[in-house]
Amino acid sequence: MFRDLLLLFFPQKCLACNNNIVDKDLICAFCIHQLPVANTYLDNENTLKKVFANKIPITNATTLLHYYKKGITQNLFHNLKYKNHPELSAYFGDWLSSYLNKTDFMRDIEVIIPVPIHKTRFKERGYNQVEGFAKTLAHNFNKTYLDNVLIKKEATKTQVFKSKLAREEIKPNYFSLQNNYLIEGKHVLLVDDIITTGSTLTSCGKILLTAKNIKLSIASIAYTP
Repeated sequence: MFRDLLLLFFPQKCLACNNNIVDKDLICAFCIHQLPVANTYLDNENTLKKVFANKIPITNATTLLHYYKKGITQNLFHNLKYKNHPELSAYFGDWLSSYLNKTDFMRDIEVIIPVPIHKTRFKERGYNQVEGFAKTLAHNFNKTYLDNVLIKKEATKTQVFKSKLAREEIKPNYFSLQNNYLIEGKHVLLVDDIITTGSTLTSCGKILLTAKNIKLSIASIAYTP
């Protein structure tokens, strides 16, 4: 009864369209059906995987959504990254898990690693926006989550609104590898929020691949076609 009263006077807002929601969901039913699901889990040789061709060797790649500016996907990621809604990250992790459960994508994955953010950005935001997504995948598939292997050494500005040329300037020396023994000989799933040109994941992947005898796959919440 108390919860119902709270919802009456302080209704839950859809994090995509900002309309009221009668229950405690994060996204309204209308927006969920409007979101551009990528369906990359249906094809290992998908368009996303081809983004990394001739850049880094990857075993598999998948994403949940296509990202488009000036739409509900942009609203969602603005809320996730800048409006203190880290709960969206885990929400997307559960959503993607429901699709990956239908495939063998996660079968050989042993370790899940999120793309890190710099400690300065973490202090400002209070969370890594991809952490909940990565932890949820790890929990749902009983994999090891590690955030003490890949470290970001330098702070960089968000990539989504940069030009293609500027995004390509992400350099491997922005990241470093520590505790590399934890991933040696393992299949690692590297996870990010939005893939644009793939430059950030390429840089992170190059660092991870310096560890001995690892395989690398990639997952993201969204991808900009």
